[in-house]
Amino acid sequence: MLRRVQSPMRICVRSFHLTTRNVSSRHRLLTVASVAVATTVFVYYGTIKVIKNDAAPSLSPGSALVQGAASTQPEKSNTSTDVLQTLVWGSNRCKLLSIKPATENVRFPQVATWLDNVALRDLAFHKTYAACVDARGDVYQWGEGFSLPESTKPGLTLGGKDIVQIQLSDSRLYALSSSGKIYILSASESQQKPLSLSSSSSSWWKKTLGLEGKPSNCNEIIPEVALSSGEKFTSISAGDHHLLALTSSGRAFAHPITKQANAYGQLGFRKLGFPNASLRRQYGDSETVAVELVQEANKKGESTEEDLQSQTDDKSVRFCRRIFEIPSLGGIKLKQLVAGGRTSLALTETGRVLGWGANEYGQLGLGNNVMLDTVTVPMEVALWKSLVAGAKSRCLNIAAGGDLTCYTVERVIDPSPATVDIMMCGNGQWGALGNNVFTNAQGTPVRARNVSDLTEYNDETRRLQAVPPHSVSVSPTGHVLLSLQPMGSDRDLLAWGKNYDSELGNGKKSSMAVPVVMQNAEGDRMMLSKIKAKEVLDLSGRRWKRDVEVEQRPVTGYCNSAVFWKVVQ
Repeated sequence: MLRRVQSPMRICVRSFHLTTRNVSSRHRLLTVASVAVATTVFVYYGTIKVIKNDAAPSLSPGSALVQGAASTQPEKSNTSTDVLQTLVWGSNRCKLLSIKPATENVRFPQVATWLDNVALRDLAFHKTYAACVDARGDVYQWGEGFSLPESTKPGLTLGGKDIVQIQLSDSRLYALSSSGKIYILSASESQQKPLSLSSSSSSWWKKTLGLEGKPSNCNEIIPEVALSSGEKFTSISAGDHHLLALTSSGRAFAHPITKQANAYGQLGFRKLGFPNASLRRQYGDSETVAVELVQEANKKGESTEEDLQSQTDDKSVRFCRRIFEIPSLGGIKLKQLVAGGRTSLALTETGRVLGWGANEYGQLGLGNNVMLDTVTVPMEVALWKSLVAGAKSRCLNIAAGGDLTCYTVERVIDPSPATVDIMMCGNGQWGALGNNVFTNAQGTPVRARNVSDLTEYNDETRRLQAVPPHSVSVSPTGHVLLSLQPMGSDRDLLAWGKNYDSELGNGKKSSMAVPVVMQNAEGDRMMLSKIKAKEVLDLSGRRWKRDVEVEQRPVTGYCNSAVFWKVVQ
């Protein structure tokens, strides 16, 4: 006779049912309470967010920068590509990061809403003032010396010149137009006199002709030697006291900003003289004249050379309106010409580097064996000595600021693929060398960590290839911003160096001796993009163009930083 065997599961259930039928009411209440407590504990721990020990702390968003908020927490930016947003952080003592009063230090990247949907051609920060070039090619200035009580935007100071690049000094602004002309403009609003138009004139035609707010004391720098047919200036670079300019033919020119312009030989001239009042009347208005004229004045007993210099006002926009070709670089075709604080650097088309000027911190990169504090003639920087023996190298780009120099060097060791190194030299007391060492003077260029010798795999060529930097910005006060350019993706933004005013944007005050990837308000990697903007406005609020290709660019100033949208030209 067959008997049905009960399953073990059914037996257990039945046993449990029989047992619970015989328990007392007290035990039944205890059981129900235990189940309730267990359920509550499960729900509570199930809702807790697990934080790992290597995760960044969560940060609550702060209020808008332009509203003068005192909060030091980061503001979450709108990541939509429909709105172009400029990020700023660091020192704000002179109201360079916000027009309205705000905190002295912006510790995290904040959105400058007065630049929403605005793409720029150039942006520059100086000690007490700042300037930018909007998409239309007009120059705007703000900061100390510019009183804009009823405006929340910078003031127009140079219009109708189609400016593509600006460089700032203590007392003057230098602007390069698309036609290759260099203009000088005062850094102070009190020295800029607007055009005097009759009161009966209507404002609409002032805007149409670009006359409203246009200064009358804008001067043009004239080259001492006439340029060739079709030749024009293509780039300018300013140091503390001198300005360098490169032409489309690769010729190098230098201009004195102040009387200390050639104190370290950074102009590349043997000697520089300044005229007195009588020579101005005879030979022109406050222009630098040849040394022979000064010597002739000394022979006549008119004055000594020190008296001649003291009689010249080097803060005026009319101090010098000439730019001179550097004689020692004649016949050498250059690709890039860069000015450090008191140094000058030239990159030839073959990838060789020449440097001259101040060198007490080793900022020229001539090596620790070169003990000269001043180099008055261009000398070659032997970058290959800092690389592995047998490697072929050439310099791709130069960036400089203050007493710090950055070389982007391509290195090839056959049969391995080419790699790119970031070589730093100069004053690294705040860690700006990027080699995890705080060194006051570094004459031999050293490789910056985390940004050198990077490679990625190319699926099309099935080979490794270098990951070069897209842009490098070196601050005059000792910090560096660098964006990497991987293939087919957005660009990582890395920062290192001095951080006393939160110019690294990490909310701290301690300097960083190695490049570190910056983070956004959500704690993710800060990635810089290149997009086609639906609409780009100028700083007057008018639409410039639609469907404009723009990209994010980092820029450093005196203890502050920014990432803005740059028009791709």
